[in-house]
Amino acid sequence: MTASARYTQTAIALHWLMALLIIATFFLGLTMVDMPGITPTKLKYFNWHKWMGVTVLALAVLRLLWRLTHAAPVLPMTMPKLQRLAAEFAHYGLYALMFAVPLSGYFYSLAAGFKVVYLGLFPLPVLIDPNPELKPILKTVHYLLNMGLAALVCLHALAALQHHFFERDDILKRMLPWRS
Repeated sequence: MTASARYTQTAIALHWLMALLIIATFFLGLTMVDMPGITPTKLKYFNWHKWMGVTVLALAVLRLLWRLTHAAPVLPMTMPKLQRLAAEFAHYGLYALMFAVPLSGYFYSLAAGFKVVYLGLFPLPVLIDPNPELKPILKTVHYLLNMGLAALVCLHALAALQHHFFERDDILKRMLPWRS
């Protein structure tokens, strides 16, 4: 595989779908927690946020399975070793957080005494009972993991743009859906 080889169409579709979904879920989460009181709109946003989180988790499973069975294009040999290690570390971190963030939110909901019913139709298993002692810990964990994911997503995007505009290599182009 050459450094200019592209990701598969499936990998590209999963990447951009998850990117949009993660960003939307993040901003919906920020919006809903800043809303005062308990209103029908706030409750609706909480449900949407949970449904989007479950969807992110399901897509992360698909994406990981795809990645384990389809090798990523190799990085250019001209890339310094430290950059190559940073890219590898960042990708491992992104994968870990794509699982950890929705799972922490799921357990936070359960600890708070709220079952998760995907799309209002499919109840997810209740793996822990409501737990007032665990609730604030999971809330903090969920928040911190989200901030870590946001930071890593920004770093990932900035690195791709840096490669495109300053290094002028094909790192970004091989993940763009419209490039032939």
